[in-house]
Amino acid sequence: MLEKIIGLDKKVFVFLNGLGSEPFDGLWLIITKQLYWTPFFLLIFYLLFKKIGWKNLFIVIGFIAVLILVCDQTANLFKNAFQRLRPCNDPAIKDIIRVVKSSPSFSFFSGHAANSMATTVFVFFLFKKHYKYAFLLFLFPLIFAYSRIYLGLHFPIDILTGYTIGAAYGFLFYKLLGWFNKKYNWGL
Repeated sequence: MLEKIIGLDKKVFVFLNGLGSEPFDGLWLIITKQLYWTPFFLLIFYLLFKKIGWKNLFIVIGFIAVLILVCDQTANLFKNAFQRLRPCNDPAIKDIIRVVKSSPSFSFFSGHAANSMATTVFVFFLFKKHYKYAFLLFLFPLIFAYSRIYLGLHFPIDILTGYTIGAAYGFLFYKLLGWFNKKYNWGL
């Protein structure tokens, strides 16, 4: 059964990765780097600041920093435990796929997907009280994580698992923030 799932995962990857074309490679290399998302992140922080103020914004940023740390460390634990080769290093498919970027580390699961979904879920729950179109935040992890498939770095299951774990952590951290908010009367 597991072999069938992995086989299907590879087929879906080959299809999605094959949708790319050389003229767009540079764009997807930009999309995959967090640094280039800085204006988006600053806009999110500005919108949060407008609703919750400086003090609470710093509390939220602290929670996000710990959330990202937890997601990264969990992804690293999984990668070292499962040691699944990245598509760009998988001898069964590496010669038939588009490899735009390579990495020697393991694939399962995507830390990019986990971090982007965790922070999006966390921020979404803060935003939904104040902004009607908060659901649009979910475009970020969709685009960001697809870049990992496009570049040849992650299989779809790596992305979906990262999304699932990230969403769970994002929700958990939102609930923790609520608990601390109630206990210390932060006014969030």
